[in-house]
Amino acid sequence: MHQIKTICICGAGTMGSGIAMVSAQAGFNTILFDLNGTVLEKAQASIETGWNQLLAKGKINSDDLAQFQSLIKFTDKLADCQADLIIEAIIEKLVAKTDLFRELEQINPLNTILASNTSSISINTIAQGLEHPSRFVGMHFFNPAPVMKLVELVQGQDTNEKVITLLQAICQKMGKTAVVCKDAPGFIVNRVARHYYLEAMWLLAQAKENGEEINPASIDKILTASGFKMGPFQLMDLIGMDINYGVSQIVYDALGQPERLKPSPIQAQKLAEGNLGKKSGKGFYEYK
Repeated sequence: MHQIKTICICGAGTMGSGIAMVSAQAGFNTILFDLNGTVLEKAQASIETGWNQLLAKGKINSDDLAQFQSLIKFTDKLADCQADLIIEAIIEKLVAKTDLFRELEQINPLNTILASNTSSISINTIAQGLEHPSRFVGMHFFNPAPVMKLVELVQGQDTNEKVITLLQAICQKMGKTAVVCKDAPGFIVNRVARHYYLEAMWLLAQAKENGEEINPASIDKILTASGFKMGPFQLMDLIGMDINYGVSQIVYDALGQPERLKPSPIQAQKLAEGNLGKKSGKGFYEYK
Protein backbone atom coordinates (compact mmCIF):
# COMPACT_ATOMS: atom_id res chain seq x y z
CA MET A 1 0.00 0.00 0.00
CA HIS A 2 1.11 3.58 -0.62
CA GLN A 3 2.23 6.04 2.04
CA ILE A 4 -0.40 8.22 3.69
CA LYS A 5 0.54 11.89 3.52
CA THR A 6 -2.81 13.64 3.14
CA ILE A 7 -5.99 12.89 5.08
CA CYS A 8 -9.37 14.39 4.20
CA ILE A 9 -12.26 14.43 6.66
CA CYS A 10 -15.73 14.90 5.19
CA GLY A 11 -18.11 16.45 7.70
CA ALA A 12 -17.06 19.28 10.03
CA GLY A 13 -19.31 18.55 12.99
CA THR A 14 -18.05 17.74 16.47
CA MET A 15 -16.55 14.42 15.39
CA GLY A 16 -15.16 15.55 12.05
CA SER A 17 -13.46 18.62 13.49
CA GLY A 18 -12.01 16.50 16.29
CA ILE A 19 -10.56 13.99 13.84
CA ALA A 20 -9.10 16.87 11.81
CA MET A 21 -7.31 18.14 14.94
CA VAL A 22 -5.87 14.69 15.57
CA SER A 23 -4.76 14.36 11.95
CA ALA A 24 -2.94 17.71 11.83
CA GLN A 25 -1.33 17.14 15.23
CA ALA A 26 0.03 13.82 13.93
CA GLY A 27 1.75 15.65 11.07
CA PHE A 28 -0.58 14.82 8.18
CA ASN A 29 -1.67 17.33 5.57
CA THR A 30 -5.32 17.66 6.54
CA ILE A 31 -8.40 18.73 4.60
CA LEU A 32 -11.66 19.38 6.47
CA PHE A 33 -14.69 19.52 4.18
CA ASP A 34 -18.29 20.51 4.77
CA LEU A 35 -20.87 21.91 2.36
CA ASN A 36 -22.28 24.09 5.13
CA GLY A 37 -20.11 27.20 5.44
CA THR A 38 -21.47 28.03 8.89
CA VAL A 39 -20.58 24.57 10.20
CA LEU A 40 -17.12 24.90 8.66
CA GLU A 41 -16.51 28.29 10.31
CA LYS A 42 -17.64 26.90 13.66
CA ALA A 43 -15.29 23.93 13.24
CA GLN A 44 -12.36 26.21 12.44
CA ALA A 45 -13.06 28.31 15.53
CA SER A 46 -13.40 25.19 17.69
CA ILE A 47 -10.10 23.77 16.45
CA GLU A 48 -8.29 27.08 17.05
CA THR A 49 -9.76 27.24 20.55
CA GLY A 50 -8.62 23.69 21.26
CA TRP A 51 -5.07 24.39 20.13
CA ASN A 52 -4.89 27.67 22.05
CA GLN A 53 -5.99 25.82 25.18
CA LEU A 54 -3.16 23.32 24.67
CA LEU A 55 -0.78 26.26 24.22
CA ALA A 56 -2.01 27.93 27.42
CA LYS A 57 -1.53 24.69 29.35
CA GLY A 58 2.01 24.29 28.05
CA LYS A 59 1.22 21.06 26.21
CA ILE A 60 2.35 22.56 22.89
CA ASN A 61 4.53 25.55 22.02
CA SER A 62 4.05 28.36 19.51
CA ASP A 63 6.06 26.47 16.86
CA ASP A 64 3.77 23.45 17.26
CA LEU A 65 0.72 25.68 16.88
CA ALA A 66 2.08 27.27 13.73
CA GLN A 67 2.84 23.85 12.26
CA PHE A 68 -0.64 22.48 13.03
CA GLN A 69 -2.24 25.56 11.47
CA SER A 70 -0.13 25.19 8.33
CA LEU A 71 -1.18 21.56 7.88
CA ILE A 72 -4.95 22.07 7.88
CA LYS A 73 -7.15 23.37 5.08
CA PHE A 74 -10.88 24.13 5.31
CA THR A 75 -13.09 23.81 2.24
CA ASP A 76 -16.71 23.69 1.15
CA LYS A 77 -15.82 22.28 -2.27
CA LEU A 78 -16.08 18.52 -2.80
CA ALA A 79 -13.53 18.76 -5.62
CA ASP A 80 -10.91 19.57 -2.96
CA CYS A 81 -11.48 16.20 -1.29
CA GLN A 82 -8.56 14.42 -2.91
CA ALA A 83 -6.33 12.56 -0.48
CA ASP A 84 -4.56 9.31 0.38
CA LEU A 85 -7.11 8.58 3.11
CA ILE A 86 -10.63 9.99 3.27
CA ILE A 87 -12.63 9.66 6.50
CA GLU A 88 -16.37 10.28 6.21
CA ALA A 89 -17.97 11.76 9.32
CA ILE A 90 -21.35 13.01 8.09
CA ILE A 91 -24.93 12.33 9.22
CA GLU A 92 -25.81 8.73 10.13
CA LYS A 93 -27.95 8.10 7.06
CA LEU A 94 -27.07 5.32 4.64
CA VAL A 95 -28.15 7.12 1.47
CA ALA A 96 -26.15 10.24 2.35
CA LYS A 97 -23.03 8.18 2.97
CA THR A 98 -23.27 6.04 -0.16
CA ASP A 99 -23.95 9.11 -2.32
CA LEU A 100 -20.88 10.84 -0.89
CA PHE A 101 -18.62 7.82 -1.41
CA ARG A 102 -19.76 7.45 -5.02
CA GLU A 103 -18.72 11.03 -5.67
CA LEU A 104 -15.42 10.56 -3.84
CA GLU A 105 -14.63 7.49 -5.95
CA GLN A 106 -14.98 9.59 -9.09
CA ILE A 107 -12.39 12.19 -8.06
CA ASN A 108 -9.81 9.99 -6.32
CA PRO A 109 -7.37 7.37 -7.63
CA LEU A 110 -7.79 3.65 -6.89
CA ASN A 111 -5.15 3.70 -4.14
CA THR A 112 -7.12 6.19 -2.01
CA ILE A 113 -8.47 4.48 1.11
CA LEU A 114 -12.09 5.30 1.90
CA ALA A 115 -13.16 5.05 5.54
CA SER A 116 -16.42 5.69 7.35
CA ASN A 117 -16.61 6.94 10.91
CA THR A 118 -20.11 5.47 11.21
CA SER A 119 -20.97 4.35 14.71
CA SER A 120 -23.70 1.91 13.73
CA ILE A 121 -24.39 1.47 10.01
CA SER A 122 -23.14 -1.79 8.50
CA ILE A 123 -19.82 -1.41 6.69
CA ASN A 124 -20.83 -4.18 4.28
CA THR A 125 -24.06 -2.35 3.47
CA ILE A 126 -22.26 0.92 2.69
CA ALA A 127 -19.69 -1.00 0.63
CA GLN A 128 -22.42 -2.36 -1.65
CA GLY A 129 -22.67 1.06 -3.25
CA LEU A 130 -18.95 1.26 -4.07
CA GLU A 131 -17.13 0.25 -7.23
CA HIS A 132 -14.05 -0.86 -5.29
CA PRO A 133 -15.12 -2.14 -1.83
CA SER A 134 -11.71 -3.68 -1.11
CA ARG A 135 -10.36 -0.23 -0.16
CA PHE A 136 -13.30 0.58 2.11
CA VAL A 137 -13.20 0.22 5.90
CA GLY A 138 -14.84 1.45 9.08
CA MET A 139 -12.66 3.82 11.11
CA HIS A 140 -14.71 4.70 14.16
CA PHE A 141 -13.31 7.36 16.49
CA PHE A 142 -14.95 8.27 19.80
CA ASN A 143 -16.00 11.64 21.21
CA PRO A 144 -14.10 13.78 21.95
CA ALA A 145 -11.73 12.53 19.25
CA PRO A 146 -8.66 14.50 20.43
CA VAL A 147 -8.95 12.91 23.88
CA MET A 148 -10.32 9.39 23.41
CA LYS A 149 -7.59 6.90 22.53
CA LEU A 150 -9.68 4.09 21.06
CA VAL A 151 -10.41 3.65 17.35
CA GLU A 152 -12.43 0.72 16.01
CA LEU A 153 -11.21 -0.51 12.61
CA VAL A 154 -14.21 -2.32 11.17
CA GLN A 155 -13.30 -4.86 8.53
CA GLY A 156 -15.94 -5.50 5.89
CA GLN A 157 -16.20 -8.77 3.99
CA ASP A 158 -14.28 -7.24 1.04
CA THR A 159 -11.81 -5.06 2.95
CA ASN A 160 -8.21 -5.73 1.92
CA GLU A 161 -6.02 -6.87 4.84
CA LYS A 162 -3.34 -4.40 3.73
CA VAL A 163 -5.79 -1.56 4.35
CA ILE A 164 -6.24 -2.70 7.95
CA THR A 165 -2.48 -3.03 8.47
CA LEU A 166 -1.84 0.46 7.09
CA LEU A 167 -4.58 2.06 9.20
CA GLN A 168 -3.24 0.39 12.33
CA ALA A 169 0.03 2.23 11.68
CA ILE A 170 -1.84 5.49 11.03
CA CYS A 171 -3.72 5.13 14.32
CA GLN A 172 -0.46 4.52 16.14
CA LYS A 173 1.02 7.69 14.62
CA MET A 174 -2.08 9.56 15.82
CA GLY A 175 -1.50 8.25 19.33
CA LYS A 176 -4.55 6.01 19.15
CA THR A 177 -5.15 2.39 20.08
CA ALA A 178 -6.69 0.52 17.15
CA VAL A 179 -8.98 -2.45 17.75
CA VAL A 180 -9.90 -4.52 14.69
CA CYS A 181 -13.41 -5.93 14.61
CA LYS A 182 -15.76 -7.54 12.12
CA ASP A 183 -18.88 -5.83 10.83
CA ALA A 184 -21.63 -6.48 13.40
CA PRO A 185 -24.49 -4.39 14.90
CA GLY A 186 -22.92 -1.67 17.05
CA PHE A 187 -19.44 -3.10 16.39
CA ILE A 188 -17.86 -3.54 19.86
CA VAL A 189 -18.19 -0.38 21.93
CA ASN A 190 -21.67 0.74 20.88
CA ARG A 191 -22.98 -2.78 21.36
CA VAL A 192 -21.68 -2.87 24.93
CA ALA A 193 -22.47 0.78 25.72
CA ARG A 194 -26.20 0.57 25.00
CA HIS A 195 -26.84 -0.55 28.56
CA TYR A 196 -24.84 2.35 30.00
CA TYR A 197 -27.34 4.76 28.44
CA LEU A 198 -30.52 2.69 28.53
CA GLU A 199 -30.23 1.58 32.17
CA ALA A 200 -29.58 5.19 33.24
CA MET A 201 -32.72 6.38 31.46
CA TRP A 202 -34.71 3.44 32.82
CA LEU A 203 -33.56 4.42 36.34
CA LEU A 204 -34.68 8.00 35.69
CA ALA A 205 -38.09 6.85 34.47
CA GLN A 206 -38.58 4.52 37.45
CA ALA A 207 -37.63 7.29 39.88
CA LYS A 208 -40.20 9.61 38.32
CA GLU A 209 -42.92 6.96 38.58
CA ASN A 210 -42.08 6.39 42.24
CA GLY A 211 -41.89 10.09 43.08
CA GLU A 212 -38.19 9.86 43.93
CA GLU A 213 -35.88 12.85 43.53
CA ILE A 214 -33.33 11.46 41.10
CA ASN A 215 -32.12 13.57 38.19
CA PRO A 216 -29.53 13.14 35.41
CA ALA A 217 -26.90 15.07 37.37
CA SER A 218 -27.16 12.78 40.39
CA ILE A 219 -26.79 9.65 38.25
CA ASP A 220 -23.83 11.16 36.39
CA LYS A 221 -22.21 12.14 39.69
CA ILE A 222 -22.44 8.60 41.05
CA LEU A 223 -20.93 7.07 37.91
CA THR A 224 -18.10 9.59 37.55
CA ALA A 225 -17.29 9.05 41.23
CA SER A 226 -17.11 5.34 40.42
CA GLY A 227 -14.40 5.93 37.83
CA PHE A 228 -16.24 6.68 34.59
CA LYS A 229 -14.83 9.76 32.82
CA MET A 230 -18.33 10.94 31.91
CA GLY A 231 -21.78 10.02 33.12
CA PRO A 232 -24.33 8.62 30.64
CA PHE A 233 -26.35 11.84 30.40
CA GLN A 234 -23.24 13.99 29.95
CA LEU A 235 -22.08 11.62 27.24
CA MET A 236 -25.42 11.59 25.42
CA ASP A 237 -25.40 15.39 25.38
CA LEU A 238 -21.86 15.42 24.00
CA ILE A 239 -22.53 12.83 21.30
CA GLY A 240 -25.88 14.35 20.37
CA MET A 241 -29.33 12.92 20.98
CA ASP A 242 -29.86 12.37 17.26
CA ILE A 243 -26.71 10.27 16.89
CA ASN A 244 -27.06 8.36 20.15
CA TYR A 245 -30.75 7.56 19.71
CA GLY A 246 -30.12 6.57 16.09
CA VAL A 247 -27.44 4.09 17.13
CA SER A 248 -29.76 2.60 19.76
CA GLN A 249 -32.50 2.18 17.16
CA ILE A 250 -30.17 0.53 14.63
CA VAL A 251 -28.74 -1.92 17.18
CA TYR A 252 -32.24 -2.67 18.51
CA ASP A 253 -33.60 -3.44 15.03
CA ALA A 254 -30.53 -5.37 13.87
CA LEU A 255 -30.67 -7.72 16.87
CA GLY A 256 -34.37 -8.54 16.51
CA GLN A 257 -35.81 -5.83 18.80
CA PRO A 258 -35.10 -7.42 22.21
CA GLU A 259 -36.88 -5.64 25.06
CA ARG A 260 -33.58 -5.07 26.90
CA LEU A 261 -32.32 -2.89 24.02
CA LYS A 262 -35.51 -0.94 23.34
CA PRO A 263 -34.69 2.78 22.83
CA SER A 264 -35.89 5.02 25.66
CA PRO A 265 -38.97 7.25 25.20
CA ILE A 266 -37.16 9.83 27.35
CA GLN A 267 -34.53 10.23 24.66
CA ALA A 268 -37.13 10.07 21.89
CA GLN A 269 -38.90 13.04 23.50
CA LYS A 270 -35.67 15.04 23.67
CA LEU A 271 -35.13 14.34 20.00
CA ALA A 272 -38.68 15.38 19.08
CA GLU A 273 -38.26 18.64 21.01
CA GLY A 274 -35.01 19.40 19.20
CA ASN A 275 -33.04 19.24 22.44
CA LEU A 276 -30.05 17.40 21.00
CA GLY A 277 -27.47 18.23 23.66
CA LYS A 278 -24.46 20.56 23.44
CA LYS A 279 -24.90 21.11 19.72
CA SER A 280 -28.36 22.64 20.21
CA GLY A 281 -27.69 24.32 23.56
CA LYS A 282 -29.94 22.00 25.55
CA GLY A 283 -30.30 18.28 26.18
CA PHE A 284 -30.34 16.72 29.63
CA TYR A 285 -28.37 19.83 30.63
CA GLU A 286 -28.47 23.43 29.42
CA TYR A 287 -25.48 25.04 27.69
CA LYS A 288 -24.70 28.71 27.06
